[in-house]
Amino acid sequence: MVVWSYPPTRKQLVVTACCFVAGTGLFGVGAHLSLANVGPQQERVKASREFVKDRLRKLLDDD
Repeated sequence: MVVWSYPPTRKQLVVTACCFVAGTGLFGVGAHLSLANVGPQQERVKASREFVKDRLRKLLDDD
């Protein structure tokens, strides 16, 4: 636990609260953007995985 020599002023409390709200907002926006782009990312991974499987099948079947 932190013990201060003096209590924070009202201005310091307001600045702290604003920084907390701004950080929470940025975190929320980042989470939203991450979840909004999950579908396209999954499709790219699936396509890449299929490409690699097909390529390996082709290389191994040509022997």
